[in-house]
Amino acid sequence: MSIDWSLVVPVALGSLVAASPWWSARAGTRTRLVVLGARTPPPGRGRAPSGPVEVGVLLELLAAAVRAGTSIPRALEAVGQAIGGPDGVALHRAGAAVVLGAGWDEAWAGAPPRLEVVRSALGLAWEQGAAPGESLRAAGEHLRGEQQALARRAAARLAVHLVLPLGVCFLPAFVLIGLLPVLLSLGGGVLGG
Repeated sequence: MSIDWSLVVPVALGSLVAASPWWSARAGTRTRLVVLGARTPPPGRGRAPSGPVEVGVLLELLAAAVRAGTSIPRALEAVGQAIGGPDGVALHRAGAAVVLGAGWDEAWAGAPPRLEVVRSALGLAWEQGAAPGESLRAAGEHLRGEQQALARRAAARLAVHLVLPLGVCFLPAFVLIGLLPVLLSLGGGVLGG
């Protein structure tokens, strides 16, 4: 059996072209892993400073503090001190300002916009004397619903964005592995016979 070298070069080049999407995806994964590895602290050292705490977690912490019998200003101060960072400073400052006699809106002046949910959830309870537990729970459920809707939309967008790369990866492989051998055998049979 002799090898037809005129067919080997096109098949080898086609195989390289078909495998190139996997190589580029693999290289991208390696790059992302290196970037992710740069963010993790080395073993044996303390925890790396983390980003801001999710607003849903803040609502749960405040609800736990209020359920334990803490007043709204003291709950704000305690949670602010526990979480630290700019959000913690804003919560602590709002709680301290309310204790010193500032109005609710005055106390929240200069707070990050992401804490608006916390301010509005506790505002009605503070100004009208209502129990804050129910408003914190409702705000948390609303926030979780919005996050779930965002996640569903992101998943739908991801599915649409994956169709083209998968087609680019699988179509050359299908042609090279499925159709090319059949066409070569048929072509050899027609030309030889």
